[in-house]
Amino acid sequence: MKKKGLYNLRSIAIVFSMAMLFYSCADNYKRVGDEAIKKIFPGAIAEDFTLTYTETDELEKNEGVVSARVIAVLKGPICDDFNNLVFPYYAFPEGLLVEFFDEKGEKSTVTADYGIIYSSTNLIDLQGNVVIETSDGKKLEAPQLYWDRTNDWIFTQQKFKYTNPEEGTIMDGEGMDFNRDFSFFNANKTYGYMSIKEKTND
Repeated sequence: MKKKGLYNLRSIAIVFSMAMLFYSCADNYKRVGDEAIKKIFPGAIAEDFTLTYTETDELEKNEGVVSARVIAVLKGPICDDFNNLVFPYYAFPEGLLVEFFDEKGEKSTVTADYGIIYSSTNLIDLQGNVVIETSDGKKLEAPQLYWDRTNDWIFTQQKFKYTNPEEGTIMDGEGMDFNRDFSFFNANKTYGYMSIKEKTND
């Protein structure tokens, strides 16, 4: 009986010692700065992708005729799909190219070194060497642009360079907003307005 009690006491002591050992080895280090940031991973990754957006006429759909018009093509080397998050988005860490087609089939392009499409707000954040070129030759260059797809409206508070070959002008400025075809253009500040078109006397 004495031996059994001694054995039980020894077992309890070993268990208690092991518990203390694990407790002392527990990770109680409080992380700060970059270490405190929780790492997130995409739900899916697409490589060398091409996404084609089409539009179907409502009248044709009602009449049973299915015909679609290509309105945009999105291309890029990498697309990270973060729609598994509470605030979902797509990221394009190695840049993107978007081609837009109007009703006449004329193409305008948008390129950027980096992009994010926020799924819930329909907002696109374009960063790094952002260039928009329209089918009629207008060109906008900026380090960053925001694109509200719901209202088809583009804006930035960064510096920009706008070239309009129709008017023969180049405009440098800071902060602006405009619609996609540049039929409305509002600049907050402009630094220069220079003619690049030579006039000839008739």
